[in-house]
Amino acid sequence: MAKFVIAGKADCPYYAKAELLADYLQKNLPDFQIFKITQHPDVWEDWLKDVCEKNKWSHKNSPIIWRELLDRGGKGLLLGGYNEFLEHAQLYYGVTSSMTTEMMMVIAQENLEAHKEKELKKESSKDLVSPLQVWITSASTPAGRSLIPILVSGEVFGSGTVLSLTLFDQQRAEGDLRSLAMEVEDLASPLLRSVAVCTRPEEAFRQAQVVILLDDSTEQEVHSLEDCLRQRVPLCSLYGQLMERNAQDSVRVIVGGKTFVNLRTLLLKRFAPSIAHNIIAVALGVEGAAKAVLARKLKTAPSCIKNVIIWGSISGSHYVDLRKARAYKQESAIWGPPQYSRPVLNLIFDSEWLKKEFVTTLKTLTTTGKHFGGILAAHSIGTTLKYWYHGSPPGEIVSVGVLSEEHIQMGTWRL
Repeated sequence: MAKFVIAGKADCPYYAKAELLADYLQKNLPDFQIFKITQHPDVWEDWLKDVCEKNKWSHKNSPIIWRELLDRGGKGLLLGGYNEFLEHAQLYYGVTSSMTTEMMMVIAQENLEAHKEKELKKESSKDLVSPLQVWITSASTPAGRSLIPILVSGEVFGSGTVLSLTLFDQQRAEGDLRSLAMEVEDLASPLLRSVAVCTRPEEAFRQAQVVILLDDSTEQEVHSLEDCLRQRVPLCSLYGQLMERNAQDSVRVIVGGKTFVNLRTLLLKRFAPSIAHNIIAVALGVEGAAKAVLARKLKTAPSCIKNVIIWGSISGSHYVDLRKARAYKQESAIWGPPQYSRPVLNLIFDSEWLKKEFVTTLKTLTTTGKHFGGILAAHSIGTTLKYWYHGSPPGEIVSVGVLSEEHIQMGTWRL
């Protein structure tokens, strides 16, 4: 798939001509996509200079056109200006532009007026609603890509909450982040005010109200505690100090991932003491895995298993507490209304299975992390955030990673 970015001054006639040609190609070629960027003439030169410096390009005129490498990631491939784009269209697609100079000038003026109107609407909308500032680290990972559509759908924070997303990662991941940011903008979600990319640590978590920490997108797999400490301590120290300095006092921090989740959460609490009471770890992935194993044993759906409690390390050694677990809609000789349930321990007569096979299966899943893919991680984080903001289902117990000796405000949650 070819995705071209066309950027130019709002009043540039050559941008207008390139835009019309690109629109024609997108309409007639199924795998040709374009993304347009217009800048006011007063800020164009500074914007162009900044883009060229970040991508190590050399270009001085309007428009500038580059190709996004969707299949490989990394920075875009500079095509050039209007002439280079026209030559590319002629050679690859056999298409050219016949727009007259007079028409170019007319459309350029219309583009400028449309750009001004768009900027005015953007400014006025900012005055009406203050968006929720959400930061995501390692957003280009599979979990991040699966999580973003959930966040902007309105299911997590509410259908009336507008979001401002910032994707944060190391400098070497900037190309992937910018490609992802364009994809997020293409969602055209009415609840998404803006999406930005940040790779400068000194600017991280500025005015953040929600911080979602995912596994490092560039880290190598580690198995020992010593290797984990060597890799995670400096990063957790940096993130903790940055959140202390830049984030809002009421920021909510949620830690997800498949390795050493409890340890990373503990380190963040230590390095960000003023917000430690609002730092939690996601445990719904492990809880969901336990429900799925139980559901297969009981021949029912995982959603029909409730009140499974996880104690211990989310991604390591833990204990699955089934004393309060109940099964709904379980096929047996006893039936009742939808709200009728039975204790799980009363339905599983094979105690050896609970002590051995059940424990071994869960241990294999959690220690290897193989079950914790992008979809499960994203769903677990989204659901945990929804419960944090709006309360968990009435009468239902859910698991979340917190320090046992501390208290945390979580609406109707019971820990």
